[in-house]
Amino acid sequence: MSRVAIVTDSNSGITQKEGAELGIRVLPMPFYINDELFFEDITLSQEDFYKRLAEDADISTSQPSPGDVIDLWNDILKSYDEIVYIPMSSGLSSACENAMMLAEDFDGKVYVVDNQRISVTMRQSVLDAIGLAQKGMSGQEIHDILMREKLEASIYITVDTLKYLKKGGRVTPAAAAIGAVLNLKPVLQIQGEKLDAYAKVRGWKSAKKAMLDAMEKDLKQRFAGKEMHLEIAYTCSREDAEQWKKEVQERFPGYEIHMDPLSLSVSCHIGYGAMALACCHRVPELQ
Repeated sequence: MSRVAIVTDSNSGITQKEGAELGIRVLPMPFYINDELFFEDITLSQEDFYKRLAEDADISTSQPSPGDVIDLWNDILKSYDEIVYIPMSSGLSSACENAMMLAEDFDGKVYVVDNQRISVTMRQSVLDAIGLAQKGMSGQEIHDILMREKLEASIYITVDTLKYLKKGGRVTPAAAAIGAVLNLKPVLQIQGEKLDAYAKVRGWKSAKKAMLDAMEKDLKQRFAGKEMHLEIAYTCSREDAEQWKKEVQERFPGYEIHMDPLSLSVSCHIGYGAMALACCHRVPELQ
């Protein structure tokens, strides 16, 4: 039986400390802040990131250098026979496609999973991969199961400000100005690939209801009869996130809800104060 290592990047929300506890490696995502290079959870904390964001620093996301990826994989393969690498969705970054090209030079020892996930749903994919590896499955088997499950997930996000969507060109300056005056809260969705618009509502109360209603519809229709994980992600204060979790728990009693800060690659484009609700399928092989 081959020894399979599970590797991800910090877009999963898994910290370096948590990765060590889980027995996996987490590749830190690079960011440029005013042209200075930082690495998530290494030289850039959540607190520092939002402080610089509030200061209107010039922040841009990047992707791991090929050299860093190759060095990490070579180091891991000194102790393991195969690697299952779970990066962020190819719909949100080219890092996944680049990793697939790099894997071609590793003689079938590295399996790159493009299962179209980010943040808490991506985290669950990593946990699923760990569980499957512990069951003795090969890198190929784990890859195939995660790819089978890739569209069995859903995320809804509401942002507190249109400022960063305007900055990234996702909304026009005029629309952002009108939205601010009318207190419009856009509800965004990730249904497998890209971040898309779902609804526009007025105020947080309506935004939360829109996300809860959308999730209930998914659970009753799209994922009817399936066992699902339920998760929350946020860029707001921990206190506000706990209140959101309480509201979600009241709407969906019986679910164990996992909650994490939203990964910085997404936070960079939506800013502080956002809340998200997500679900993903429980892998049958682990039920």
